Amino acid sequence: MASLKYWLWLTSLEGLTIRQRLALLEHFGQPEKIYFGESGEYALVEGMTRQGLTALEDKSLDRADKILGDCERLGLQILTIRDAAYPDRLRNISDPPLVLYVQGRMPLFDDEVAIAMVGSRKASPYAQMMGEKLAFQMAGLGALIVSGLAAGGDAAAHRGALRAGGFTAAVIGGGHDIIYPRENRSLYQDIGVRSVILSEYPPGTPHEGAHFPVRNRIISGLCLGTVVIEAPERSGTLITVSHALDQGRDVFALPGQADDWHCTGSNRLLRDGAGVVIDGWDVLSCYAARFPHKLRPFRAEEPRRFGAGGGKETEPEKQGKPAKAPETPQAPPKPALDLSGDHGLTDDQVRIVRTLGERTMQVDDIIAETEIPARRVLSALTMLELDGVVEQSSGKRFALAVTVTGQE
Repeated sequence: MASLKYWLWLTSLEGLTIRQRLALLEHFGQPEKIYFGESGEYALVEGMTRQGLTALEDKSLDRADKILGDCERLGLQILTIRDAAYPDRLRNISDPPLVLYVQGRMPLFDDEVAIAMVGSRKASPYAQMMGEKLAFQMAGLGALIVSGLAAGGDAAAHRGALRAGGFTAAVIGGGHDIIYPRENRSLYQDIGVRSVILSEYPPGTPHEGAHFPVRNRIISGLCLGTVVIEAPERSGTLITVSHALDQGRDVFALPGQADDWHCTGSNRLLRDGAGVVIDGWDVLSCYAARFPHKLRPFRAEEPRRFGAGGGKETEPEKQGKPAKAPETPQAPPKPALDLSGDHGLTDDQVRIVRTLGERTMQVDDIIAETEIPARRVLSALTMLELDGVVEQSSGKRFALAVTVTGQE
């Protein structure tokens, strides 16, 4: 605990950059030796500035003591870059955080197929739906989903992973005791209990705008690859991509409409060589050979939840009988969904199913007719599509993939 205090002293000093802290650690070997160092030796450290030298004159440990007390109160674990549980993937980037504050269960990232999923805070309904769907698929296949717990695309990725019963890591840009954005409170609580929330900022630190681009290097650094759900031409999401490329990570992107401003940045990534993502296995197939014990590569050929019972295969023609002329293929009957029975759908899902009827509708029209909030409609459509109740066509249009009975 005594040595940990000096780590917190070093990382909480104002006026030092990440690179300067790393250079000091390399020169002195231990934070305690830095603390007891002298100004003349500080000046020998590469990259040290006048501002940095002034910062090192502050020898107060009060801030470190407060951080230790706050972490104990909040139940946070503190990992330093020298700890065995600190991920090698992160340790080996050019500017790793010296300290991580951990809420929840810290996984062995180096043994996991960790995939970063990032997207705009003002994500379109399509991006939110697809982000949740892709995360659901990849988490279900065995991947660990990492994102930033921001509104929009990040929140969709976390929700999808949790719905699949998978593990998701959230990397935040402030202290654990300050929830940002507020609308993610319940999601924050779910992740803290079922997965893990990480930050390089101690408790009490506001989620300032300047923190997020810095935070993004951790998101990509923990992962094998980064999936861009949606990004405009100028987006913080593209900062994460830049970090990923600098770190030698793979980059993937979900295609978007060519004339949609939401997708300008992500479509250009595809033009420049990013991997195309249509479903979760498009990403995970790149790592299946390296992690055969982690991934469960089943595909979409699974039977639907609402099956029609399935007929027997046609027996081969008996030998000696003339072959019949081939019949015109008939479309297979749709599975039946009885809304009067034990269908397992939520109230929102039932309302959407009844609204669709025999029609094909866009998301905005479904939201308008059902008068259900957009977030709940997107979530319900994702689960209905995964269960085979609805199907999506081009232009973000949805139609029923089942025959509905038991209507009121």
